[in-house]
Amino acid sequence: MLNLYGISSPEREALLALAREAGQRGWWTHYADVFTGSYVALEDEASLICEWEAQFIPGLLQTQDYAREVIRAGRPHSKESDVRRRVMARMARQTVLRREPNAPRLHVVLDEAILRRPIGGWDLMKDQLRYLSKEGRRPNVTLQVLPFSAGTHPGLEGPFIVLSFPEEADPDVAYTEGIYGDVYLESPAEVDRCTTAFKQLCDVALSPEESIVLIDAAAED
Repeated sequence: MLNLYGISSPEREALLALAREAGQRGWWTHYADVFTGSYVALEDEASLICEWEAQFIPGLLQTQDYAREVIRAGRPHSKESDVRRRVMARMARQTVLRREPNAPRLHVVLDEAILRRPIGGWDLMKDQLRYLSKEGRRPNVTLQVLPFSAGTHPGLEGPFIVLSFPEEADPDVAYTEGIYGDVYLESPAEVDRCTTAFKQLCDVALSPEESIVLIDAAAED
């Protein structure tokens, strides 16, 4: 059909890859009770993940104890078995950063308030900050902190993620989630707005080196 319709690259390679992978089951299918949307599948395929977060450390960089506290807070009436299941799923999701080959690049901008909010208590938070500092030194991870001194900034409307993919034919996707559910933005104008906001956040945030220093200091504090 590709030959008949004269489809050339890069669309041709993208469609052939899709056909080859259509019968493969992703690891996340074992957690179908947890991952009800399509985000995890998109994240697994992405080559670049750009994330702005203002409330808590992103799931890909959370310790098990920190993840448990965040999940409990978001689901106060859940059974403990359900919380454990969701923590396990989140830990499994983090393996994407250590995947060989083709681990995605992760670029995160965090609000400084996240470092000062003792989710789960100060001891738990210290362990989380030390883990964050270690993960921030990974070659495929870029971590920046937006300091309080930045004042007004482009991320005031809320957190978001922009996913980019290795195939040129696959457009970027912007994503956010909240108490009302998941939102996917796919139109070029909407995605471009998020991409521009993320670049502006990077410009006013501390450098990766300065950010690691601040995270280490927060852990000691």
